[in-house]
Amino acid sequence: MNPALLKLLDRTAPVLTLLAVLLVWEIGCRAFAVPAFVLPAPSVVVASVPSLELSTWSGHILATLQVSLIGYLVSILLAVPLAIGITGSRFLARTVLPWLIVIQSTPIVAIAPIIVVTLGAGTLPRVVITTLISFFPIVIYTASGLASVPAELIELSRSLRASRSREYWQIRLPYAIPHIFSALKVAITLAVIGAVVAEFVAAEKGLGYLILFSTSSFKIPVAFAALAILVCCSLLLYAAIVWLQQRCFPWSVIKSAD
Repeated sequence: MNPALLKLLDRTAPVLTLLAVLLVWEIGCRAFAVPAFVLPAPSVVVASVPSLELSTWSGHILATLQVSLIGYLVSILLAVPLAIGITGSRFLARTVLPWLIVIQSTPIVAIAPIIVVTLGAGTLPRVVITTLISFFPIVIYTASGLASVPAELIELSRSLRASRSREYWQIRLPYAIPHIFSALKVAITLAVIGAVVAEFVAAEKGLGYLILFSTSSFKIPVAFAALAILVCCSLLLYAAIVWLQQRCFPWSVIKSAD
């Protein structure tokens, strides 16, 4: 086969696969006359979008993005310093890590109603739920990156009497950058999931709330449209993290083999 055609197929493979799935989905729904309230065809999902006004869609999208980004930023602000503390203190690692594992092992869906009852309605409980979901991978990946520095470099730094802050700033953190961005990529998708879970429990606006409301009203095509928009938002946020890594730390992209 022509090398240029092979290269083009390789670059467009994800899009072609998506189009193939949508085509099979559309043909299957039409061939077997599947009711729209069971599984709407892609064309029905697209046709349902104008049933809501643009301002309604944008309001739900912005509500979900707001909670996702706030929870994501809070998790970064908490997780990175904690990872530094865990790496630098054996006592902190022995006392904090088991609790982090306990928190991560607890199903967030199960404790979300308790958080809402405790903190009340509003944005705060949704941000807390989002933070709890996206917090753990950032701590673990960052701590692993900080601990992966070759011992020779640490010994050299200490032989030159470099301060602990300089050791972290100039040696450990640069080594941890690929690990940190791997964590950020995982955490941004988890933040969107956390926001949706929180909206399932207590919200009056957001794509998660819209999906719940639409399914309870048997407006399944609208629910599918909201789900598709949610996936697009998650992919765009993921792409933003990849772009930031490529722009600011291009060498880390090569090391992480993205």
